[in-house]
Amino acid sequence: MGNDKGEEFRQMHRRGDPFVLANAWDAGSAKMLVALGAKAIATSSAAHAFTLGRADMGHVTRDEALAHAQDLVAAVDVPVSGDFENGYGASPETCAETVRMAAEVGLAGICIEDTALPSSEPYEREHAVERIAAAVSAARALSKDFFLFARADGIMTGAYDIEEALARTIAFDKAGADGLYVPLPKSPDDLLRVIKSTAKPVNVLAAGPYAKLTRAQYARMGAARISIGSALARVTHRVILDAGTAMFGKGDFSPLTKAAPGATIDEMLK
Repeated sequence: MGNDKGEEFRQMHRRGDPFVLANAWDAGSAKMLVALGAKAIATSSAAHAFTLGRADMGHVTRDEALAHAQDLVAAVDVPVSGDFENGYGASPETCAETVRMAAEVGLAGICIEDTALPSSEPYEREHAVERIAAAVSAARALSKDFFLFARADGIMTGAYDIEEALARTIAFDKAGADGLYVPLPKSPDDLLRVIKSTAKPVNVLAAGPYAKLTRAQYARMGAARISIGSALARVTHRVILDAGTAMFGKGDFSPLTKAAPGATIDEMLK
């Protein structure tokens, strides 16, 4: 494996030429996604929680997230980024420590959001900025490159509007974040406002209504990265839900005829 995945990861972020950051949930899904063309992998806090039989939003510990991330790093020879929720603690010092620990397990970068998990309430803006500033300082002190994305999640959680989201991302930008991320703005026009508010890379989430937009459309907006969050994991859950309903409700096993060929999957996992 290469020695500085952080530098490789940084070079992938080009405004107007977005790459797909494929969120995986185990070593097998990570290897399949790379075999299909993914140039970088990310964890998904929700998808990882599902594998543990837990709900999303603050139900996975930092140690569990780090161990999971390390498994993905070991599985693939591409940069891996961590979806690390709120940095696993409220204090700026905890966020800084999380950055250092993430780098130690081989991650090329992480996202830190502004939600005071396990609640859906955001941190006060000033405190949220202090947390990102501490994480930035920790990242800059590392011996290798490390790409830090700052997330403003309040639109997605219903905690605040686009004006507050922009105020936060602009402040995160000034605090030194490498990239910015506002999941699921109310409209593509609002997403465009986020992208135009900064010269730095902006991540967009291809989920819900935003899954209907194409890479070409995101490129024209100026996005630098397209992540899928837990959407792909939820697609697999849709298959389980539909097949299970048919099996246990009607005794119908026909959905299983759509299974992927074992030989094809085996080849991807080599």
